[in-house]
Amino acid sequence: MEQTQSASREPVEVYFEYRIRRDRPGLLGDIASLLGMLGFNILQLTGVSEHSRGFLLETTRTENVDVLRSLIQALEDVDVSALRPPSLRDRMALRHGRFIERSDTEARTYRFVRDELGILVDFLGELLKQPGRQVIGVRGQPRVGKTESIVAASVYANKRWTFISSTLLRQTLLYELGHDELTSDNFVYIIDGAVSTLRGDERHLSLVNEVLALPAPVVIEHPDIFVRRTHYGWNLFNLLIELRRDPDEVIQYDAYEEEVARWDAE
Repeated sequence: MEQTQSASREPVEVYFEYRIRRDRPGLLGDIASLLGMLGFNILQLTGVSEHSRGFLLETTRTENVDVLRSLIQALEDVDVSALRPPSLRDRMALRHGRFIERSDTEARTYRFVRDELGILVDFLGELLKQPGRQVIGVRGQPRVGKTESIVAASVYANKRWTFISSTLLRQTLLYELGHDELTSDNFVYIIDGAVSTLRGDERHLSLVNEVLALPAPVVIEHPDIFVRRTHYGWNLFNLLIELRRDPDEVIQYDAYEEEVARWDAE
């Protein structure tokens, strides 16, 4: 009876990562053999850093997750650094062989540099595939690649995109959307927080409010300016993304706000 019940269980995925304390010949083979004996199937394996390996596992014997943890902790050569249901960040690490960096002070904030645009597009594209309402903020200096990455991620997610406001083609400010654009679940709505709050009138901001109430993904560039100049708070955002040219670049908005303010005078 036990075997019948076990065989009928639905398989579940587990992300397993260990840090190598002492690299030796045969270490990976020993770990793989242990996983096999415990009934885990290895779906994916990669090095996620110079001294760590990550596995995407599948098992119908969820009780063996704790057994695996105990056995690995008893080994002298490795330390368990993760054993949990896989997150999107885990899947990206397996796919690209390195972790997406998180902010030290804000768990919802993920950091990228221009050399990682491919990872950013994959990560954001996977987020945009998810059904329902979500609001994503994207920080970065002008012309660092924010808008292009959002558009590419929309393509990755097989969704159409609509600029509610943008500077990609000088300046875009919409005041209304068609019925299809407001009712379809296949759109990504893109808002430039500076353009909307500095240049948008009451009609435009009314559309912004309408879009933010839709059960659809919304990406807001320059979220700091948007929060500072509207009634919305940081609880509006499901997560934040920062894009820099290099890790030490400081994201500042003063020059960009001045540039947007000068448009009518030119």
